[in-house]
Amino acid sequence: MSQDSQHGRWTISSSDDDDEAIPLSGTTTSGPHRPALSSHGSHPSASPPSPKVEPVTAAVEVKPEPANAPASSLVVGSEARQSAATNQLNPVKCETSPSLAGKRKNEASDGSGWALSDSDDDDGDVKGKGVVKRGPPSPKTKKPKETERPPSPHGRLYYIDEPEDFFESSVPCLNDTYRFYLNKVTGLDRKYNSGALHIRDILSPLFGTMKESVQFNYCFDLAWMVKQYPPEFRDRPVLIVHGDKREAKARLLKQAQPFPHIRFCQAKLDIAFGTHHTKMMLLWYEEGFRVIILTSNLIRADWYQKTQGMWMSPVFPRLPEGSDDSAGESPTFFKRDLLEYLASYRAPELEEWIRRIKEHDLSEARVYLVGSTPGRYVGSDMERWGHLRLRKLLYDHADPVPGEERWPVIGQFSSIGSMGVDKTKWLTGEFQRTMTTLGKSSLRPEPPMHLVYPSVEDVRTSLEGYPAGSSLPYSIQTAQKQLWLHSFFHRWKATATGRSHAMPHIKTYMRASPDFTQLAWFLVTSANLSKAAWGALEKSKTQVMVRSYELGVLYVPAAFNMKTFPVHKSQFPVSSSAGFPVPFDLPPTCYSPKDQPWIWNIPYSQPPDTHGNIWVPS
Repeated sequence: MSQDSQHGRWTISSSDDDDEAIPLSGTTTSGPHRPALSSHGSHPSASPPSPKVEPVTAAVEVKPEPANAPASSLVVGSEARQSAATNQLNPVKCETSPSLAGKRKNEASDGSGWALSDSDDDDGDVKGKGVVKRGPPSPKTKKPKETERPPSPHGRLYYIDEPEDFFESSVPCLNDTYRFYLNKVTGLDRKYNSGALHIRDILSPLFGTMKESVQFNYCFDLAWMVKQYPPEFRDRPVLIVHGDKREAKARLLKQAQPFPHIRFCQAKLDIAFGTHHTKMMLLWYEEGFRVIILTSNLIRADWYQKTQGMWMSPVFPRLPEGSDDSAGESPTFFKRDLLEYLASYRAPELEEWIRRIKEHDLSEARVYLVGSTPGRYVGSDMERWGHLRLRKLLYDHADPVPGEERWPVIGQFSSIGSMGVDKTKWLTGEFQRTMTTLGKSSLRPEPPMHLVYPSVEDVRTSLEGYPAGSSLPYSIQTAQKQLWLHSFFHRWKATATGRSHAMPHIKTYMRASPDFTQLAWFLVTSANLSKAAWGALEKSKTQVMVRSYELGVLYVPAAFNMKTFPVHKSQFPVSSSAGFPVPFDLPPTCYSPKDQPWIWNIPYSQPPDTHGNIWVPS
């Protein structure tokens, strides 16, 4: 059974040229990971040879992970994330793919050729399992002990060690205009990591003398996180702000048992399918206080071979004793909005941090905070959170531009929710209205909207291969209901930053000039393309409902004494002040008729990825 769309036919079959099936999780390997491309010589009839991918540099060393790592290192996150990690423990040989494909074909019991579940909404990273079964494990694969550490994306035993010069050894330059940085990616040419940061860099004593910190996030590997702190700070108090409940919460608490310096704050999630998706660090130093708003989970895979982004504040100094409560505010009201966001948790564990922030001078912040917190809001409160908060900021602080009807909106994300039976239900009828706001102009054009999301081929040829798709949770249950959306899709290409093969977990939104040399505004955020993250209007547009916690920062040219942001397409380092460091190629490349968006819960077996893996969901 197949369905046609503008971007080709989607099927589930045993044919050798069918690479459109897409899994919830799980991957198969044909052996230990090697730095260079694996050979597909054992599958001469499977497909044309894979496109050449820049090999990992020879300087890196492959080492096995310890087999007796504690259970506390297990990743905590959604059921889908757990399933992805679990399936990587039982690799299926590439040679088994034809029989597996036949098995999957027979299991599509609804007759549609799509793997269905009883879920009627997909809210980003939240969802669970597909009904397509994974094939039997390889006979050579032993069932792992419960105490074993989850494997790398390339198999149970191997990660690539970073070269010795991968981490900062001297004080990095952090005074560029925008303070927007990409993460370092293992395996890229050194120049493409110039100006980028790893979590170990961020927590380094080069950045400040740590006294205490808060980590807001969605997925956690606490044992790994603790190791990212330098030894001298490794026992300093850490507060973990999370949204886990019941079994997931119990797993998280179990992770922390070896670490008495870790405490917890559970975010309230009272609306179904909401998540605590915010990713923020609050770092309290002897020298002051720093805020980092980012897109990475606190797990190694997110800091390994994925493209991530972050805004890093300067070190905010302590205010003089006796300062007024309104002191230390920035022109963008960053201090007020950060305090309001923290207060929305209604958590006693954050009261001490709210007091500390009040005592610091945040006047150097030049970005606007755009947050989401769960709830239903009416009246003026509708503009406090979600995309209506962004709309309000763009109305008040962005400036109209000549010919703005031709300035496209570009959105880029790693997960997609359900948006309705046609584009007017939310995407163009509501979300685009926000994205096209520029000042108080009465003109409300509908310019082009380019949505950048990896295709199957992008994932297949990535540094990680198919396992990179476990962080791109667009489900078949959602995709089949909104084929109209795929006409907006554009490929993930990032040749200027060397990251075309480092799949994105970063989320960005912007408004660009027709020649893509200027930006009217830019946003980096944790929010994917979903109503859960951004909010949706209800009750004849008199109320907005938001399901999840999200957080991002908005760059508006006026706050930098500019009319627009210049874009430099081939600038290094990637955090250059000469032009805004857009993390992918402009103009975006539209999907070809043969391209299909990556969907993570149907299988891909032919052709294998760049490591000889196939992808089989459970």
